[in-house]
Amino acid sequence: MSSFSLLLVVIFLTLAFEFSNGWHDAANSIATVVSTRVLTPFRAVLWAAFWNFIAAFVFGTAVARTIGKGMIHIELINQQVLLAGLLGAITWNLITLILGLPTSSSHALIGGYGGAAVAHAGFKALIPGGWIKPVAFIFLSPVVGMVLAMILTIITSWIVLRQRPLRVDRWFRRLQLLSAAGYSLGHGTNDAQKGMGIITTALVAGGLMKTYDVPYWVILCCHLAMAGGTMAGGWRIIKTMGQRITKLTPFGGFAAETAGALTLMATAHFGIPVSTTHTITGAIVGVGATRRLSAVRWGVTRRIVFAWVLTIPGAALFGAALFRIVTLWLR
Repeated sequence: MSSFSLLLVVIFLTLAFEFSNGWHDAANSIATVVSTRVLTPFRAVLWAAFWNFIAAFVFGTAVARTIGKGMIHIELINQQVLLAGLLGAITWNLITLILGLPTSSSHALIGGYGGAAVAHAGFKALIPGGWIKPVAFIFLSPVVGMVLAMILTIITSWIVLRQRPLRVDRWFRRLQLLSAAGYSLGHGTNDAQKGMGIITTALVAGGLMKTYDVPYWVILCCHLAMAGGTMAGGWRIIKTMGQRITKLTPFGGFAAETAGALTLMATAHFGIPVSTTHTITGAIVGVGATRRLSAVRWGVTRRIVFAWVLTIPGAALFGAALFRIVTLWLR
C-alpha cells in the first residue's frame, strides 16, 4: 500500500473514530436532559449533535496540539502507528459499548496511540511530561465536576428556597436546555480535537505538512463526524448514565450539565484532553451527594470507575497488538 493510500485510510479511520466517539459518548451529552424528561431521546440527540458541530466555530485547537505532538515524538512514528492506534481505540470503544460501560473514548485513543508507538519505537517514543495532565485528569476531572455540581446545587437551592416546587421545576426545565447546549459545546470541542490531532499528525508524518497547524477542513470534518455519531446515539449507555447512578430532576440536571460544561471548556482552553464521560459522571454524583450519600448508587459508580482505570492500559494493549498485525499485513 502506498504512503498516500495509507494516509487516506488513517483519515477515514480517524473520522470513523470520531463517529464512534459521538455514538459512544452521546449519553454524556443527553443523559441528564433525557432522564429528567425535559426532552425526548430523539430531540435530545438532535440538540446535542447541533451544539457538537457549532463548537467548531467557537474554540481553538489546544487539545489537538497536545494529542498530536505533546505526548508522542512525531519524528519517531509512522502511518502504521497511527493506523494501529486508531484500530485499538475503536476496538476498545466497541467492546465497552457492547458491555454498556460509559468509558472514555479520549483515553481509549490516547492508550491505543501510545501502545502502538511503544510497540514501534519503544518507550522513548513517549514524551513523559505530556502524559502527566491527561493521566491525572482521569481522577481530577470527575472530582472537579463533582465539586462544581455540589457548589451549584447548594447555591441554586438557596436562590429558590422560598419558591413553589412547580415553579422551580418549570424554570429549570427551560434552563436545562441552555445547560445541555453548554455541555454539548464543551463535549464537542474537547472530543473532536482528539481526531484533529491524529489527522494533523498523519499529514505531518506523511510529509504533506511541514508545521503542525490544524487545517480548517480537518476541524469541520471531525466535528461533522462526531455530530453524526451523537445522532446515532448510545442507548444502553444513556440508561446507565441517566438512571442508574442517581435519580435526577430538572434542577439537578441543570447543575450537573453546567458543572460539566464549565469543566470541559476550562480544560479545552488549557489544552488538557479530558474525558467527557468522567466529567459528567462526577457531576451527576455530586448532585446526588448533596441530597444524601445514599442517593448515589455507589455499586454502579464503582463499576464505571473500574472501567475508567482499565481504559488506557487496555486500549494500549490492543494498539500494540494491532501494530504487529498491521505491520505484517502491509509488508
